[in-house]
Order: sequence, then C-alpha cells, then structure tokens
Amino acid sequence: MRVLGVDPGLTRCGLGVVEGQSRALRMVAVGVVRTSSERDTGERLVYVQDQLDAWLDRFEPDAIALERVYAADHVPTVMTTAQVSGLVLLAGARRGLPVTLHTPTEVKAAVSGSGRADKAQITTMVTRILSLSEPPKPADAADALALAICHQWRGAGTARRELAAASERARLRAVAGS
Repeated sequence: MRVLGVDPGLTRCGLGVVEGQSRALRMVAVGVVRTSSERDTGERLVYVQDQLDAWLDRFEPDAIALERVYAADHVPTVMTTAQVSGLVLLAGARRGLPVTLHTPTEVKAAVSGSGRADKAQITTMVTRILSLSEPPKPADAADALALAICHQWRGAGTARRELAAASERARLRAVAGS
C-alpha cells in the first residue's frame, strides 16, 4: 500500500510518500511545498493545491494521512493550516481516496514510542524506520513521512481494506490502459 503523508501548512507543507506493508516500509518521495507570506492567501492556496494534485498524479497513493489541526495559541497559524487541510480533504474526496486524520501525539507515539517525542527524535526514528542514508529536512518533510508511517502501522485493519481497494483500482487502471 502507498500512503501520502501531509503535514499541512501554508508557508511549508510537508509531503511524504511511503509504501509497503506492516514493518517493511520504504520511502518513495519526500518534499516540502513552500509559499511566500508576501503573496495573497488565495494565490498561495492555489499553488499548494496545484502541487498536491501533481503529487497525487505522480505517485498515485492508495490513501492520505493528514495531520489533525492542533488549535494552539496562534489563531492565524491555525486558520491557514486548517485551510490547507481542507485542500487535502477535498483532493482526497475528488479522487475517491480515504483521508485519515492523525493527531501529532498519535504520530509521535507510533514512530518513536512516546507521544511526547520532540522533532529531532521523530526525524531520527523516521530515518531509521525507512533506512534512509540521511535525515529528511526540513522537519516538515520528516513529519510528513512520520504521518505516512503512522497510518501504515496504526490502521492495520483499515490499511488492509485500503490495500484491497488499491489493488482493485490498479486492476481497473490496467484494464483502462489496455
């Protein structure tokens, strides 16, 4: 199964694709979509949406793992993060892909064993789990991969159902292409 992890943000949106089954996972791609705060919010959202669509087209994930927005102290940041999350939810719905929300604590616990792990610990564990030669940077990229790993590990029953649906979609794509 192939999962796109999304660490939503308007200035930096982390994207990471992980595939495999159970504990045998590998990184397919990782990156960060960046937008300038000097541009209009609408233009920034269009750019993030275009990049998200390009990743969905290129990597054809079977599911999307999205970080649940955490309402912290800074309301403007929460609002822009929620706007990007809405883009991800919409993109998944349009493509018939399941989008699962995972809390930061859930992701940290799945990847490191502790829901209180810091960003450095998460990056270290993502690097080990995926047998990467170097840590993914910036932290938004590592967080996106952590989301995809969490989804693979935490949603075992869901993951099996999504894998069956993904196999059927692949079969239908192969039939349509012939």
